[in-house]
Amino acid sequence: MPGSPLDPRAEGSNELLKDGATPVTGAADVVAVLRPILGQPIGEPEESEPLPSPAEEIGDDQRSRIIGLLGPTPVLVDDVMRLAGSPPAIVRAILLELELAGRVERHGGGLVSLL
Repeated sequence: MPGSPLDPRAEGSNELLKDGATPVTGAADVVAVLRPILGQPIGEPEESEPLPSPAEEIGDDQRSRIIGLLGPTPVLVDDVMRLAGSPPAIVRAILLELELAGRVERHGGGLVSLL
């Protein structure tokens, strides 16, 4: 955002604009700058099938395995992911479900514990 040339806080953005930076107010501004760089027209992205949500892929065995890895002592979420052998998205979705149900507590440093 350009600012007053008398305001020292606007010095950086004013310098960028002076050096040729393009102000961006939307996606169309980005496309307009990239089009000549890429040398090809940038069209709308192709529509693809939506990815299944993690909740659709979660099985009861995965839930019970992750709950079995939790206890009253806080453990690292990364350790739960590694020991569960499930994709990170699934582990995080299950931990979120448990947290929303009031069964898991999150601690600082990426730790979780079962309530």
